Amino acid sequence: MKNILITGADGFIGSHLTEKLVSEGKNITSLVYYNSFNHWGWLENVNCKNDINVILGDIRDYDFCKKITKNQDVVINLAALIAIPYSYQAVSSYVETNINGTLNLCQAARENSVSQLITISTSEVYGSANYVPIDESHPTKPQSPYSASKIAADAIAMSFFNSFDLPLTIARPFNTYGPRQSARAIIPTIITQILSGNEELKLGDINPKRDFTYVEDTCEGIALLIGEKKTFGEIINIGSNNEYSIQDIINLIKEIMAKDIKIIRDNQRVRPQKSEVMRLKCDNTKLIELTGFSPSIDIKEGLKRTINWLSIDENLAKYKTNIYNV
Repeated sequence: MKNILITGADGFIGSHLTEKLVSEGKNITSLVYYNSFNHWGWLENVNCKNDINVILGDIRDYDFCKKITKNQDVVINLAALIAIPYSYQAVSSYVETNINGTLNLCQAARENSVSQLITISTSEVYGSANYVPIDESHPTKPQSPYSASKIAADAIAMSFFNSFDLPLTIARPFNTYGPRQSARAIIPTIITQILSGNEELKLGDINPKRDFTYVEDTCEGIALLIGEKKTFGEIINIGSNNEYSIQDIINLIKEIMAKDIKIIRDNQRVRPQKSEVMRLKCDNTKLIELTGFSPSIDIKEGLKRTINWLSIDENLAKYKTNIYNV
């Protein structure tokens, strides 16, 4: 399993996973979303930049997917539209990228006899928890167009395992955080507003609870699935098995940064009532049993690392803290 294609490698998790797998001696081909600037996203900042094969393109094109999956042992699909608020505005885009893009990669992987396709799902597919911790048998609930597109993408992928014996693993991370995460996520939103000197913290609903998992642990979980045949045809949660409310995270960040800041409810950041997922806590038993996974970064350490990275002027400058990032 030496030759690995990572789609969405220019993104938050993708760039960290690229670094990890290169350090393990893998031959990585990194797919970056096509742009005329030839900009490689977060791959511009990785220390293995000269050790990877970077290609630009779009998973919405089947012929392109067929071309780039040739001679690959493993394909890891991280290419997706993920912002929930934007999915309210651009539903068709989510269908085209998340559903049709997954279909294209499944067809291409089958055509080229790829040894394993790992598709990256999301805990958002579960919706507000019926019970916690959430195991893989928990029903799915499409509470946003984004989650609906990922539910459909998972179903398409699993149909290829059941119908065509495609060697498929579905990884379902819970709320990953850490350096390089975009401001559309809650933790960098909080930290960058404080670092920018704001006296008021503009947020949406601070009551939802999440299983926040540091990006290194998420990448470790994904890496452990590579080449593991026991995971074929399985959906596997990746998370810390802990749960924190947004208010809890605010309090921890304020404590670490020694800042006291007023919280202002910004209505444009509040999701429609039936769309907000109120509680997600991971049951990672299956991943542990199959791979021996053990998360190593607790919430305080992860937040400290994230704060330290964002505190570097060059990094903070990449965030437009005065603008709500949909």
